[in-house]
Order: sequence, then C-alpha cells, then structure tokens
Amino acid sequence: MKNKTYNTDHFYCLILAGGKGRRLWPVSQQEKPKQFIDFFGTGKSLLQQTYERFCNILPEDHIYVSTFAEYSSMVRAQLPQLPACRLLIEPVRRNTTPIAAWATHRIENIDPSATLVITPSDQFITDEAAFRDDMLQAMRHASEEKCFLTMGIRPTRPEPGYGYLQIGDVCDTSADEPSIFKVNTFIEKPEREFAEMFIKSREFLWNTGLFISTVATIHNRLASVLPDVLRQLDSTFPEKSVEAEERWINDHYATYPNISLETAFLDRTDGVAVKLCHFGWADIGSWHGIYEAFALNSDDNVVLKNENMLSDTTGCVISLPDGKTAIINGLHNFIVAEHDNILLITPRNDSSNQVIRMLTNFEIDKGRQ
Repeated sequence: MKNKTYNTDHFYCLILAGGKGRRLWPVSQQEKPKQFIDFFGTGKSLLQQTYERFCNILPEDHIYVSTFAEYSSMVRAQLPQLPACRLLIEPVRRNTTPIAAWATHRIENIDPSATLVITPSDQFITDEAAFRDDMLQAMRHASEEKCFLTMGIRPTRPEPGYGYLQIGDVCDTSADEPSIFKVNTFIEKPEREFAEMFIKSREFLWNTGLFISTVATIHNRLASVLPDVLRQLDSTFPEKSVEAEERWINDHYATYPNISLETAFLDRTDGVAVKLCHFGWADIGSWHGIYEAFALNSDDNVVLKNENMLSDTTGCVISLPDGKTAIINGLHNFIVAEHDNILLITPRNDSSNQVIRMLTNFEIDKGRQ
C-alpha cells in the first residue's frame, strides 16, 4: 500500500472540536479544553496538529471544523486560515450525531459524491505516513462499497475506557494482507475482566472514533435516527444558502436528540466495517489513559513538557506550567497536574471519575464564594 496514489477530489474531513475535556482537569478546563492546548510541548495544540495531519491527506478546502459556540473564537485564533463557511458552530451541545448530520448536509450540497471522515481533535497519532496510507485506503473502500467504516487499533492492554469492535469476515478479499473486516459486535467501555477476555481472543479491536462513509450513506442512516430534523433541514434550503442554513440551525438545533455516532451506527452493525490500522494511536481522554499510552513499563513516569527532579518516584503523570519544576521524592502511581494556580494531586489508577467528582465539588465551592 506504500506510495499508492489516490484521487482525493471527493474526500472530505470533519474535525470535532467542541468537547469540554473535563477528565484532564485542571490542565483542561471548560474555558480552554484539551483540544486547544499544546499538551506535549510541540508548539501546536491538538486541534492544530489534527488539522495539519489532514492537510497532508486531503485538499485543505475540504476540511471542516465543528465546535461549540463558546470556543469559536479559539478555533479562529488557532486556525486563522479556516474560512467561516468551513466552521460549523453548534449553538448548544448535542453530541456527535447531530453535528454529523449538519456537516453531511453542508458537504452533500457541495459534492453529492463526497466521502467524509469524521475525526476527534484530541488524539495522539504517531507514524504519520502509516496514518495517511490507512486513511486513504479506508476512504477508498468506504467510497466504493458505500459502507460505514470505523478505524480500529489492535489493543495493547485491557482498557475499560475504550470501545471494542469484534471483527468478522474479511471485506478486502483481494488484498495481499486483508485489513478491512465486517463488524460483528460493538461493546462500549466494558468491565476490565471482559476487556481482558477480548484481548485474549484476538477478535477485537479498539474503536478509535475515526468514522468514514459517503455522505449519501451517512444521510440515509441518520434519516432513520433523526427523521424529522433531517427532513426539515433538507426541505428548507432549496437555494442552498449557507447563511440561511446557519440561521435555521441556530433556531432548531436544540430539537436534535443527544445521540453519539457510536449509538447511531455501531449499535446496529449491519453495513459497518472496520479497518485494522498500523499507525500509533492514543485517546487523550484522561490522566490514567495518558499514562497507559505513554509509559514504557509500570515503573515509568510520564512527564509532559517540563523537566523535573524525581527520586524514588514511579508510575506518575506530571504536568506543570512552563517554567515550573517539581522536586518529587517517594511518590508512586499519582497524578500531579497544575494550571491557573490549581494543583491536583490524586492517585492515578482509574482516576477519571475521581477527577470529575473533585472538579464538580470545586465548581460548587467556587460558586458559593
């Protein structure tokens, strides 16, 4: 598959950049969530890295970004080259299916033959060449077969915070090394003991949240999930006016149900395929997840950006503001994170729910002051 050329004239991308990133508090906060932060000291935010990654795959004017109204100014500041017609601003939060429906409507009016990849903005990707090859192969398959395709990664640990895809029959039977399969079942965030069973079976892949399909296929599936909304949207704009469309969205978006793409497409696996990918991948979703993705072994510490002095310290995640140094002795399996004069120190293992509880209590106490 290396060096294979593809016609990308009908390939498009939607980058989802509206999340709150609460599980990475206090570094990721509602005022500036993780997609707008340079987590790893690269000089670019996760959103900017995602945008540039797809600029190396698709025509830049085929890349769209969605975000919540509160964050639109940050998107414009970080992506000044992005025109208003390719920035979809959600007036209220309604999960990923409604924004996929809106983006599909926008792009289908421009190019009815489009194939669309929907991607989170907060993933860590290594081996960009492999990512490009996998993505183009998947987009070509989805375009030709008119299926809904998700990108899968071979699990490296029994991670209960991810979704698991059970692979079935081979789809790309002519390939020397088949890598596209039918999806038999999808299990979202299983208990750890089930995740361990899935890994031992070698029948399951992690779901990356990278989804690909033609706009016509997405439209037809979502018409059964959001029938009233899509019918109204499609019948309202015979003139295909972006401005009128945005006014309608502002008036009606709150009527969209709160449904994820996993619910809309993966809970019913008919017509769903998965591409086994070869790039390095991590979901930057929680402090514990960052540790699991980047620690080389159970004794390693994961230090983001800063140089710190550590002694008899193992299994920790440390994230401090630029210019600050931590001197830590005798600490094991903890998170140490500081931002905006808030210092978080908490046990690392399965920390997501604990961080959310602490954030909620902090917000309540702050509101009382």
